[in-house]
Amino acid sequence: DSLQDEVKNEINVMNQLNHVNLIQLYDAFESKNDIVLVMEYVEGGELFDRIIDENCNLTELDTIMFIKQICEGIQYMHQMYILHLDLKPENILCVNRAANQIKIIDFGLARRYKPREKLRVNFGTPEFLAPEVVNYEFVSFPTDMWSVGVIAYMLLSGLSPFLGDDDNETLNNILSCNWDFEDEEFQGVSEEAKDFISKLLIKEKCWRISATAALKHPWLSDHKLHCRLQ
Repeated sequence: DSLQDEVKNEINVMNQLNHVNLIQLYDAFESKNDIVLVMEYVEGGELFDRIIDENCNLTELDTIMFIKQICEGIQYMHQMYILHLDLKPENILCVNRAANQIKIIDFGLARRYKPREKLRVNFGTPEFLAPEVVNYEFVSFPTDMWSVGVIAYMLLSGLSPFLGDDDNETLNNILSCNWDFEDEEFQGVSEEAKDFISKLLIKEKCWRISATAALKHPWLSDHKLHCRLQ
């Protein structure tokens, strides 16, 4: 049963991971009908809710705080040779309502990276997929970094960079890497933020920056910029 396999995979992956920005698995047990996972309790809701909440004015500095933590969690996963493969705002939880601390969740699609293994992912929401996933090509660490670019774009603008009128149009937008900063929502967004996204939303995965390089990018690391944005 594929759902059961996914849960067992999730348990297996989570048992290997221990990082402040990844949700922790405390225990797992199987009853006759269920597999029960006991996880760390996080009460702040999905990051997605903050994107769509009219009353929650996300600043660029908030976005920097979120993306930095996502990159730290992903950097750790990649150092452990694990790909998440399902990064999207719904799979990032805020620790509480007040603070900007986050945890990455949902490791059901996560895989150990094996360089010559072709990975086919049965995907849900097309708008977060990297071109190589759409094309059933090899996935690797940059596949997660594409998703970081999509999440950064959404947090800064409230818009989804590749979303078309239907799934087909969305997938075509992804494959042609058809996106821009033309929308008025990007007025007032720093050049550093745009540069950061431009280094991730690249069709050829080998040209995307790694999580480690992303953390060194001025947008995430330049304190003078962060002061200017306050």
